[in-house]
Amino acid sequence: MVVIVTGAIIQSNYYHYSNFVGDNFWTAPIVLIVIGSIIFVVACFGCCGAAKESPCMIITFSIFLALVFLAEIGIGIAGYYKHEELSGILEKGFNKTLDSYATDKGAQEAWNLVQSEMVCCGIKGPEDWEPIYKNDTVPRACCHRMPVGVNKCTREYASTEGCFSKLSSYLGSKSLILAGIGIGLAIVQVSKRQQIVKKRMQ
Repeated sequence: MVVIVTGAIIQSNYYHYSNFVGDNFWTAPIVLIVIGSIIFVVACFGCCGAAKESPCMIITFSIFLALVFLAEIGIGIAGYYKHEELSGILEKGFNKTLDSYATDKGAQEAWNLVQSEMVCCGIKGPEDWEPIYKNDTVPRACCHRMPVGVNKCTREYASTEGCFSKLSSYLGSKSLILAGIGIGLAIVQVSKRQQIVKKRMQ
């Protein structure tokens, strides 16, 4: 159950910013959710096999456990690989949505979301909005603390830190967590399998 919940949390965080990383980039958390469900069923199967001392059920359990082990190793590798390629994908996503900001409502919503939640402005800073607004104006989501009576969000009141570094760091940490979970689960599964084999041999 913990695996399923963890996968769901990571997936929600990734999908939240899909406009910048793409819908297909974060498939590993979905696989983690599926594996969590499979582990639950396989664990029940193994417990029944051990309780009934059924060789057939224990062998079947071992086979399923081996397949799950391979899948978990795959998740660990995928998490690390995604971490390595994240910066390049984010850079493309940010540039693409910034270029289409004036005409694409989806891009506008994505930028409002990331700038509000990450407390940032532009890709590397507020000056990235100059080609869009042609002056010192920036999106309202860039200004998190404006003086009383000021209604126009400008670079003077905008967050000075860009969104690229913040989002890259945030999602990068999630991908490393994903890699750690995949490898950690694989180690646990190997340990459980050894315990089942020892019980069978006794």
